Amino acid sequence: MSYRLEAITREEHLSFVTARPSVSHMQVPSWGDVKPDWRAQSLGWFDEEGRLVGAGLVLLRPLPKLRRYLAYLPEGPVIDWAATDLEQWLQPMLAYLKERGAFSVRMGPPVVARRWSAEAVKAAIADPRAGRLRDVEATEEEPRALDIAGRLRRMGWRRTEPGGEDGFAAGQPRHVFQVPLAGRTSEELEQGLNQQWRRNIKKAEKAGVKVVQGGYEDLPAFYDLYVETAERDRFIPRPLAYFQRMWTALRAEDDDRMRLYLAHHDGEVLAAATMLTVGEHVWYSYGASTSRRREVQPNNAVQWRMMCDAHELGAAVYDMRGITDTLEEDNHLLGLLRFKVGTGGEAVEYLGEWDYPLNRVLHKALHLYLSRR
Repeated sequence: MSYRLEAITREEHLSFVTARPSVSHMQVPSWGDVKPDWRAQSLGWFDEEGRLVGAGLVLLRPLPKLRRYLAYLPEGPVIDWAATDLEQWLQPMLAYLKERGAFSVRMGPPVVARRWSAEAVKAAIADPRAGRLRDVEATEEEPRALDIAGRLRRMGWRRTEPGGEDGFAAGQPRHVFQVPLAGRTSEELEQGLNQQWRRNIKKAEKAGVKVVQGGYEDLPAFYDLYVETAERDRFIPRPLAYFQRMWTALRAEDDDRMRLYLAHHDGEVLAAATMLTVGEHVWYSYGASTSRRREVQPNNAVQWRMMCDAHELGAAVYDMRGITDTLEEDNHLLGLLRFKVGTGGEAVEYLGEWDYPLNRVLHKALHLYLSRR
């Protein structure tokens, strides 16, 4: 089977991805509007009968002073990754992007490689011999993921080695934490929480913490907490305008694409978080909280409300996004992993992000530049 690749309209793209149960929020047309420093384009794969059978949002970042681009498909493209003719899907994409000035292509196949149950992660954290999650035996392995990785390498793709602290901050996270919701009642969901989580949710209720959905006008309140969180957790915050643009762009496509939740207590907002939805997949996207009045457990209250709302929406999975791969006790990100493990979900490893150099000199120069930043 050979495939033809060409630019498609936003409407065609949206219609294709929303007909599927699970597509990343970074592969819907509106995500391109969230990233003004990139030029976004919707790509479509057509089979020999002219049917649209795949789609991808590609973001093009220009090199300064050159009309050459880094092409990036975050958590995409949306194609048949299990296909035996994977080369026939990816070669037309490379040819199309090269023709339009791309010197390097990066993509993030939405393919799960391994899963660890909450019990397995807890045991790994407690084991002094376990340095990294990847070294611990998985609860479940996906054999086709190894096959896909091997085929990508043979085609000339190379997995990007995560930079930043523990690979946590580079590109999209390879390791995430997800709570399966499909086929579970709300009672079963609550029973899946560990004792500490159930206790904290009750504490929040007893203390009078109220979690409400906010609007555009509440983004500054979220942002104040987010800046405080960035200072405390040692990361560089995005500007308020980013979240305002995100809200406007995503909700213009679908009213439920993005939500904002705020935990109020005695007239003060103590915690807030954003939630994104595409089909049956719901993501906890950004979280923020103050160090004040932590004893009333606003973070647990916000997460529990979002989880319950995701369940009510008919979601199959509540995705808490990135976790650290490092299990060392002195790592400041370990607390976040422990918090997420308390939901009773599972750690999930994806195939990671892959690069294909279309112009080796420019590709190498870019990597050298990034490594020195």
